Amino acid sequence: MAVKINSAFLKGFIQENELSLIAPACELAHNALHSGNGAGNDFLGWLNLPQNYDKSEFARIKESAAKIRANSEVVIVLGIGGSYLGARAVIEAIKGSLYNSTATPQLYFAGNSLSPAYMNEVLSLVKDKEFSVIVVSKSGTTTETALAFRVFKQIIEKRYGEAGAKERIFAITDKSRGTLKTLADEKGYETFVIPDDVGGRYSVLTAVGLLPIAVAGCDIDALMAGAGAAMADTANPDLNCNDCYKYVAVRNILLRKGFAIEMLVSYENSFMMMNEWFKQLFGESEGKDGKGLFPASAIFSTDLHSLGQYIQDGSNIIFETVLWFKETESDFFLENDPGNSDGLNFLSGQNMSNVSEKAFQGTLLAHTEGNTPNIVLELPKPDEFELGYLIYFFEKACAVSGYILGVNPFDQPGVESYKKNMFALLGKPGFEEEKAALLAKLQ
Repeated sequence: MAVKINSAFLKGFIQENELSLIAPACELAHNALHSGNGAGNDFLGWLNLPQNYDKSEFARIKESAAKIRANSEVVIVLGIGGSYLGARAVIEAIKGSLYNSTATPQLYFAGNSLSPAYMNEVLSLVKDKEFSVIVVSKSGTTTETALAFRVFKQIIEKRYGEAGAKERIFAITDKSRGTLKTLADEKGYETFVIPDDVGGRYSVLTAVGLLPIAVAGCDIDALMAGAGAAMADTANPDLNCNDCYKYVAVRNILLRKGFAIEMLVSYENSFMMMNEWFKQLFGESEGKDGKGLFPASAIFSTDLHSLGQYIQDGSNIIFETVLWFKETESDFFLENDPGNSDGLNFLSGQNMSNVSEKAFQGTLLAHTEGNTPNIVLELPKPDEFELGYLIYFFEKACAVSGYILGVNPFDQPGVESYKKNMFALLGKPGFEEEKAALLAKLQ
């Protein structure tokens, strides 16, 4: 019941003495993190969250989830970045990427883009359906989410009235201030807290992720238990007994050797959004001051037919971190075809999981022979406990890696640049001078 690193496919890329040489840096980063003396130390609430989470709020989350499930055919979750990626990642990993075809209620995510076409698509999903809205925003003014909430709030109030709306709108926001908190208190919405000391991309194990995950019917007790196990297992900075830190060490050694891109790989379609969560976590945390690995992702064997050629024979700037589950949630038995027109009868009489495993093994051999290092992270099976463990594992690895790089892994100053330009070009009050300068550049 843990993430275990398999280093067999790093031979020739990493030497044992290199792990010994980087071990002191890992320990220094660990100490900075746990002492609270490192950069961004006001955002360390996630570190002990699996033990210190608000138990009364956790109970309210389960109560509200039951209420939403009982009175809604469709639930729209509004949020962007960390305010939706973690929740969607866990739900799809547990329930499958096609879960909405049979789910009750169906969950859809909006407020994460400015596409009018997508907005209209989501609006069509609640037509003539009983629905509820979960809005996730610390400030309540994030453009993408606030615009979407304005639209859905108007629809829900028109359909159910003010009194009915407060039974169907749930706000996850700041505990005491901000536009959304003020509105929620005024309207009487059920509210949950985004802790001040937990940044968005580390927030999946707070109400931000837990409420949508519970609404989808996932076991959030098991999710938190898995995170708690990871918290205990990663408490010792010794690389010999901490696979999380061994992963940190290996990825940083590979970066120093010129492997600038880390590609997270899974053999499960349902992990596509987990890949997206991973990319936000590491991209926003490490990508600053001209430093950091570029986080990419792939689903195999699908992407072997699109990216496989580059990985095998292209520039040697990629290493792969492969998630491999030893057990599947379900399997498929391959029967014999009397005609054998496709020539695949050699696969008859076995489970599809065996075919997938051989593809996994064959790919490891091919890619490492093509000079692409492979870190294999082995997990027992894709259930709530193991997902909770994996989430904490990656959060801890990300924080420690950031400190080794010498960056603050908890801020994202570069994200604000596009916002300022967008506000100026849209004519937001106070941005008049910037607008003129930007328009001149666009000529």
